[in-house]
Amino acid sequence: MSTPADLKYTKEHEWLKDNGDGTATIGITDFAQGELGDIVFVELEEAGFEFSQDDTFGTVEAVKTVSELFAPVDGEIIEINEALEDNPELVNDDPFGDGWMIKIKLSDPTQLEELLSAEEYEDITS
Repeated sequence: MSTPADLKYTKEHEWLKDNGDGTATIGITDFAQGELGDIVFVELEEAGFEFSQDDTFGTVEAVKTVSELFAPVDGEIIEINEALEDNPELVNDDPFGDGWMIKIKLSDPTQLEELLSAEEYEDITS
């Protein structure tokens, strides 16, 4: 699976899609889900949870390990992907689509400029 060019990335393997309206969608990358293996549980903070860049907003549990999810930017959760509660494997099947994790209201949109481009992300994962 290629790394979508229209997304921003972190060194911790989260992706962020700027929705263009002061909100963003966040998930983990295909590389991350591949490293984790079969995902069996996703635990996310609830809507209304406010966080700063690099804070933990949830965890992903795979068969062999548990991994924390780190916020790429400051914001507030406005929606969680409730489909992951019953189908955590969506993260494995479609990490950049149906496997999204949270939608946030951006606190500081200028932080998006600090994130990695697809090309920069591929450089650290190849």
